[in-house]
Amino acid sequence: MATVWQFFCVVSVLLAVVSQRFSALAGFSQSLDSDFTFTLPAGRKECFYQTMKKDASLEIEYQVLDGGSLDVDFYISSPSGQVLYSDHHKSDGMHTVETEDGDYMFCFDNTFSSVSEKLVFFELILDNMDTDEEPDDWKEYVHGTDMLDMKLEDIMDTINSVKSRLGKSVQIQTVLRAFEARDRNLQESNFDRVNFWSVVNLMVMMLVSGVQVYLVRSLFEDKRKIHM
Repeated sequence: MATVWQFFCVVSVLLAVVSQRFSALAGFSQSLDSDFTFTLPAGRKECFYQTMKKDASLEIEYQVLDGGSLDVDFYISSPSGQVLYSDHHKSDGMHTVETEDGDYMFCFDNTFSSVSEKLVFFELILDNMDTDEEPDDWKEYVHGTDMLDMKLEDIMDTINSVKSRLGKSVQIQTVLRAFEARDRNLQESNFDRVNFWSVVNLMVMMLVSGVQVYLVRSLFEDKRKIHM
């Protein structure tokens, strides 16, 4: 009975620790993801700022979803003002920067277009932003883990792996939704264009048909005057 009671005590402690860790899953992953979609008017430039820490990583991926030729100018600069990456008339792009302390600026430029506004989507992935390690004092209160087939460390590693893969899946799904939105906007634009020119073609055909009927009838009209 003592062995069974000790086993149940260990299991209860294990479940308590796991539940506590589930409530703090955000602390497991040092990767922070965020995405944003905005309208960039014609002849305008929009800039965004992101505060970064030293020895972290900033990854940005952008796509032009709708508007004009689906292109935009892009550049990202360091806290000192140095331009790190720049794109010219690109529809999409992805860049990764090893950062230092300070504010990084990335801009989307549509000043080259005086008519077409652009719908732009971008996603930020920030890695290694949390440098503070979590204390492992909770391990001192857990005893008898050798009675279980799986150690607490293995469970924590599994949870971390699942969390990381779920975050990656969300990131991929977000990018795929952006591609789908851009393709849908392009198809709708082509659909409207085909309908417009089809109506124009139909009106031209009706006009030509009317002119042909008039000309044929005029050939058979007897314009001679009969005097009695």
